[in-house]
Amino acid sequence: MQSKQLDARAFRRVMGKFATGVTVVTFNHEGEPSGMTANAFMSLSVDPPMVLIAVRNPARFAASVRPGDAFGINFLREEDEALSSHFGGRPQAALSADFRQLGESPVLGGALVQLAVRANAVHPGGDHLIYTADVEAIEESDGRPLLFFSGAYKQLHALDPSTCWFDRG
Repeated sequence: MQSKQLDARAFRRVMGKFATGVTVVTFNHEGEPSGMTANAFMSLSVDPPMVLIAVRNPARFAASVRPGDAFGINFLREEDEALSSHFGGRPQAALSADFRQLGESPVLGGALVQLAVRANAVHPGGDHLIYTADVEAIEESDGRPLLFFSGAYKQLHALDPSTCWFDRG
């Protein structure tokens, strides 16, 4: 038993120290493609290929996607901050999302990775719902991912291993 309750702001701050990729989850809402930015995403299984996302209880996604429904997961490129903001609750009227289909799932054209998935289960998890989903199709392209760390977007700056010497001893 813990001696004092965790402060919600402190918990959010320390969880922000875990660097994540940025995804837009795409789905059909009232017959139209829609999306929401999410970083609560992970690979769940390789055999069979499965992923997991966590979605706030009041989200449109939660009202729109049930077990058996198809949806998409799109890994954003480092230049896609505007898309992340647009689908993260700060819509930009001038921004036009390039929705397309991958199998039965709506996805974003131009994303670094697009996954077509199908929800297989939904589990309660505090103020979120946890969706597990089977991966049905994937598309990928070259580029660098958009990252989120400590409340801000970041870019991946890695050394080119072909030009660096590493001591592997």
